[in-house]
Amino acid sequence: MRTPVGRLTVLYDADCPLCVHLRHWLLRQRQLVPLDLVPAGSREAMRRFPALDHAATLREITVVGDRGQVYRETSAWIVCLWALAEHRPKAHWLATPAGQPFARMTVLAAAKWREALKGPDRGDWPGGDGPAEGGSARDGLCADGHCEVPGPPG
Repeated sequence: MRTPVGRLTVLYDADCPLCVHLRHWLLRQRQLVPLDLVPAGSREAMRRFPALDHAATLREITVVGDRGQVYRETSAWIVCLWALAEHRPKAHWLATPAGQPFARMTVLAAAKWREALKGPDRGDWPGGDGPAEGGSARDGLCADGHCEVPGPPG
C-alpha cells in the first residue's frame, strides 16, 4: 500500500546562495503539497528528524515526507517539483526513464556550481565544526522554532 504525502520538509543549505535562491523560488510557487523549508543541520532540522544523518543533508538536498519518506539528490528535486502546481507534469516526466538522465544532469550541474561557490576552505559546517562541537550558524535562525534566512538578494 502506498503512503500518501500530505506535507514535505525540504532541508536546504542556508549558507549556499543557490540553495537560498531555490528556497525563495519554491516559496513563490503555488503548492499542491505544502512545503516546509528548514535549514539543513539546524537545531530545528535535528529536532524534527533526529534519525537523519544531518551532515549528509548539507552535502545533498534531502526532502522528508510527513509519513517518514526520505528523498535525496535527484529524487528530492523531483518531489519538490511534484509538489508544485505548475511543475507537477514536468516532475512526472523527470521520473520516467526518458527524463531521469536530464534530472540527474541538472542535479550534478547544480552540485558542481554549489561546490565552486563553497571554495576549498569551507566544510559542511561553518568553521568546519559539526553540530555537536561548535553548533551551526543556522541555529540562531531557528531559535524560536521558525527557521528563516534573510530575504532574497537585491
